Amino acid sequence: MKKRLVLAFLCLAGSAGVYAASASVPANRVELDRIVAKIDQDIIMLSELDERAAAVKRQLAARNINLPPEDVLRSQVLEQLILENIQIQMGSRAGIRIDDRAVNEAIARIAQRNQMSVAAFRQNLEADGLSFDKVRQDIGRELILNQVRQRQVAQRVQISEQEVDNFLASPEGQAQRQVEYNLAHILIPTPENASPQAIQSAQSRASEISAQLRQGADFQSVAIANSGGQNALEGGDLGWRKAEQLPTLFAEQAVKMFKGEISEPVRSPAGFHIFKLVDTRGDEKVLQNQVHVRHILIRPNEVRNDREAQRQAQDIYKRLQNGATFDELAKAHSDDTASALNGGDMGWISPEALVPEFQTAMGIVPENKVSEPFRTTYGWHVLEVLGRRQSDISKQVRRNQVRELLGNRKFEEELMVWLREIRDQAYVEIQM
Repeated sequence: MKKRLVLAFLCLAGSAGVYAASASVPANRVELDRIVAKIDQDIIMLSELDERAAAVKRQLAARNINLPPEDVLRSQVLEQLILENIQIQMGSRAGIRIDDRAVNEAIARIAQRNQMSVAAFRQNLEADGLSFDKVRQDIGRELILNQVRQRQVAQRVQISEQEVDNFLASPEGQAQRQVEYNLAHILIPTPENASPQAIQSAQSRASEISAQLRQGADFQSVAIANSGGQNALEGGDLGWRKAEQLPTLFAEQAVKMFKGEISEPVRSPAGFHIFKLVDTRGDEKVLQNQVHVRHILIRPNEVRNDREAQRQAQDIYKRLQNGATFDELAKAHSDDTASALNGGDMGWISPEALVPEFQTAMGIVPENKVSEPFRTTYGWHVLEVLGRRQSDISKQVRRNQVRELLGNRKFEEELMVWLREIRDQAYVEIQM
């Protein structure tokens, strides 16, 4: 609403800015704010651009990255604000709202990642001269952006089980099984339905930038000044990612590059990409503690109450102590139909997959011994531990990761194209 009021005042005043001036000394008026861009039904004010540019400068300075020329930096920041504004408007039209609880949970996660309490996190922000309320607003805005992207882009992404199998069987999947890549990226974008001349111009520019980088130009500074990618203001840094977390094009380049190498420009629907492989590192094996266990469950029901179920479990325990066969008793009495057919055998299982009471009993009982009856939310149990082991579940984990993260790879690919589409389709008037 505040933006709308400012815009209405500007239109009535017939001026591009809002000024405070003395009636007696009109020449000494001071510019307070003005519009720098109109996007569909909204605007971006100079104060927003100044605030974001200052924040970016602080971030770059903290990382010892050389700043590009002021006009180049502000142009990059404005483009970022324009794209965000388009998405915020889409979220508003879709009725996306972020409540205080969601923001509080996000702040708590951020504080936890920084190994501090929310109160300490707030104190650190304020010590750095940052407003906690403004940070809350920015986090709420980021949550809206994430929801808009999930709604608009996720529907474009479909992953089949066959794709998971194909990836795991491919040379890329096998070669990258235990490798992470620290990749940096520059995008020279091309508009949707670009003309041959526009494509040629973008390709020439990408080739020039690639040549500069190979001659020793600082990648981060060049990325900030030239890249149209989402990570431009981070110097093009994509961070550490496994191959399946990278877009397909990025992964294909990473696996064939050596540390420190600069790629030739690579074409995609979004434009021309230049990559630098900053570093690589290997993954360790994933080991999981597992227990081979079998149990008999006696569940209270309409016929027997909880005390009667306990007495029956106690009777089964005594019979086992006197030499009865666990397998036969489980088949005859256990209410866990899934395991009863197998003599109560649950197979090798991770304790974390079970309810706390079962975990506790399983941890106390020695191998090849039967537990006394104990209760969980499911009823009364008697269990026997048949063995313990550490299992290498790297393959299982990898398949689960591929199943989950292959979707993220496609999502990021579609996100780049979608952002270019909404930028091309929006009405944008820049008034710098």
